Amino acid sequence: MKQTTNSILMIRPVAFRMNEQTAVNNYYQKVLDGLSPETVNAKAQKEFDTFVAKLRKVGVNVTVVEDTLEPNTPDSIFPNNWISFHESGDVALYPMFAENRRAERREDILDILEDEGFQINQIVDYTSAEEDNVFLEGTGSLLLDRENGKAYCALSPRADEEVMIEFCEDFELTPVIFEAFQTVNGERKLIYHTNVMMCLGDTFAVICADCIDDKKERKMVLDSLRGDDKEIILITEDQVNNFAGNMLEVKGKNDERFLVMSESAYKSLTKKQIAQLEAHVEIIHSSLDTIEACGGGSARCMMAEIFLPKN
Repeated sequence: MKQTTNSILMIRPVAFRMNEQTAVNNYYQKVLDGLSPETVNAKAQKEFDTFVAKLRKVGVNVTVVEDTLEPNTPDSIFPNNWISFHESGDVALYPMFAENRRAERREDILDILEDEGFQINQIVDYTSAEEDNVFLEGTGSLLLDRENGKAYCALSPRADEEVMIEFCEDFELTPVIFEAFQTVNGERKLIYHTNVMMCLGDTFAVICADCIDDKKERKMVLDSLRGDDKEIILITEDQVNNFAGNMLEVKGKNDERFLVMSESAYKSLTKKQIAQLEAHVEIIHSSLDTIEACGGGSARCMMAEIFLPKN
């Protein structure tokens, strides 16, 4: 199994704004005072378009789908939470915490991918879990080590252990389950998505080990990564707050390796961390300030990796 892909799905926003339904447990979201919704969306679109252009310039195959005004989906820019695409030709659909995010699931997106020559064999649908108020938000909740057959998951109101184990059984992955925390107003609160505190590359892992308060769990996660010969690059909680955990390794032309992140993530890294990363990959960074502030997500969340076979 490949760990990284050259093909990415991205959704261009039409009515991006801060989603009040996700703000209850996404502590990275902020209200941008004094900006009209139109201004926020225009800024997000500009950041999105610049980001896509940078990816395409290095040879990443980006499928851009325009969002629709109806239904109202302020977070549609983060498709990796509702869908994942696998080398087997399987597509997984995930149960979403926020009711207005469930409307992001669009069948026509599958038709668009098939028109581009991607093969879809079956759809594995976990969305009925929403009826029981349990959730698993795609590759936000799950960090898939496809090559080594593992799935890392920080449990939270958006990542249920039972659904996660069911997913691992279906996709023949070994679950690596833990809890990750952040400090909010002096209190330790669960981090809403695994992919804000951790990134898995082909030959390295970026992780904020300090977020895993339980020492046994922390050791278990780090041992698992080391056991797969990943170089561990540690980041701080402050760097997590700048989205330095929310990165994704992709392939460009000639299978060149790139690590994609936001400008704020890049600026938060030390020279030593940048050197550690650049020993493995070339770094691409782009300003996503509006998207990060209103959406509480960053570069990784915007990219749904496509591993589907090509016809």
